[in-house]
Amino acid sequence: MRIAIFTDIYAPWGDGGIASSVKAQKDELENKGHEVTVFCPGFDSREKNVVTVPSHKWLRVNGAVLSKRPGVVEKFVLEKFPEFGEFDVVHVHYEASCSLAGVRLARRFGVSLVQTMHGREDMAIAINVSHPWKTLVAKALCFMHSRYLPHTIRVKRDKFQAPTIARAKMWELMVNQAEAADVVLSPSEHFARKLEHYGVTKPVFAVSNGIPKSLVDEKFKKRKMVDGDVLKMIWNSRVSEEKRIMSFLQALTMLKRPYLVYIYGNGNMLKNAKKYAEKHNLKVKFFGAVKRPKIIARMSEAHLGIMASYNFDTQGMTLLEAEATGLPVFFCDPVMGEVVPQGSYVLAGGPEAAAMAITLENMPAEQVEEMSEVMLAHRKEVLQEVQIKKLIEAYKTAIKLRKA
Repeated sequence: MRIAIFTDIYAPWGDGGIASSVKAQKDELENKGHEVTVFCPGFDSREKNVVTVPSHKWLRVNGAVLSKRPGVVEKFVLEKFPEFGEFDVVHVHYEASCSLAGVRLARRFGVSLVQTMHGREDMAIAINVSHPWKTLVAKALCFMHSRYLPHTIRVKRDKFQAPTIARAKMWELMVNQAEAADVVLSPSEHFARKLEHYGVTKPVFAVSNGIPKSLVDEKFKKRKMVDGDVLKMIWNSRVSEEKRIMSFLQALTMLKRPYLVYIYGNGNMLKNAKKYAEKHNLKVKFFGAVKRPKIIARMSEAHLGIMASYNFDTQGMTLLEAEATGLPVFFCDPVMGEVVPQGSYVLAGGPEAAAMAITLENMPAEQVEEMSEVMLAHRKEVLQEVQIKKLIEAYKTAIKLRKA
């Protein structure tokens, strides 16, 4: 197949789970003999078959480069690819400008369209925008989105996932983006069902993101811990408000057992987190954004991977990387139990800092070995070479639906 991938986040001009999952899919699809072209914001890509679209030089969101408006991107793409209608599938990975251009081009040329819905944009607004501005920002984003992709679905406030006008508007944006596709992909079942709840009628399939075998192509040992050992934990997510870094650091102030935390990643709370850790003399080491192989190497030394987000993540590459390396995990959100095997994780008693602290304090040392053994037994399930089969089937379904 000839596949066009449109994403607003791609390395090295963007970081995080979306960027790494798109890269893993591209590489594995090419390994299977498919022709893949990635369209993304950025500047002068040196990677084969990656096309950087017109982008703003100074505008950034969480460090990621932003592309110019969809019309500009569309014109650029058609100048480079006048035969755009010869693509078999357009796969879109986000809801911003470059991705919207991909949706519009697919519809214009009648190319089969697959949309992966990665994140909870409703919670991103709720958490990261100050109170007086939440509704205004959400309404503005929804309006701008509807200018390029007409909204046929309206979302009203409810007690499920849209208790405010701001969150309802962001769900409206998300479901209209999804409804434009022939096939919708979600990294998890729980998010797939939420999309359907808010009005998506197109087929929605849960297809997990995957970890490249080359990244974890070594034999990881079972983690072991005995009473009195220092509990070594690793945080390899954004250091941001939505990931709840400050709540986790607050939990550390209540721990009495010996511990050490390695924190990898950048984000809007990095400075605050460093100041807080220094003020409270926490046993924490910050490394910033580093290459994935270095993080994977550190994971082999840790006892526990940390994911403190709550009602935000739809899956989390943090958990998949942990499973691929045999690392037990700790998280606060019960729905994350869908992502990793039973018996491989510790679930906090609640999202509050005190609940996290109590759970970590009371975790038996010998449980680390038991959880690691479960992870190692299932590690192959999260490899991209396994997940790619489901992705290819989704592409084939989209093509059949478009031809029907």
